[in-house]
Amino acid sequence: MKKTMLVVEDEEPIQDLIREYLNPLNMEIYFASTGEAGVELYKKLLKNGKRPDIVIMDLRLPGIDGAEATKRIMKIDKDARIYAFTAWFKTKLAQNAIKAGVKAVIGRYIGFDGFRDIVKNIFAGKVPPKNI
Repeated sequence: MKKTMLVVEDEEPIQDLIREYLNPLNMEIYFASTGEAGVELYKKLLKNGKRPDIVIMDLRLPGIDGAEATKRIMKIDKDARIYAFTAWFKTKLAQNAIKAGVKAVIGRYIGFDGFRDIVKNIFAGKVPPKNI
């Protein structure tokens, strides 16, 4: 069965890169451009029986930030698997996201090849450290 991923990312070029690099993993990827839209899309996917296997959350977003969006998703589904993928690595935003429930903060410095490898490992059951 195909895996489902929700990506909450406001920058279209980053959305395009995520789509391009993760396409070989053969999963359904849904995108939201704001924290609020991400929470609503998570609810909609749940309602339609497509619970995301993984959520990739940017931290700096228009409207509510990634930490707040994470909190709201965690209230809906305490078992949500949310990972931050952000340039705001090792900042107060990242600390707030960990407190809100993200499993790990993945720094964008690893590049999209490295990101794809981490996603593959997550699907293989390997849990990354809190900060990558």
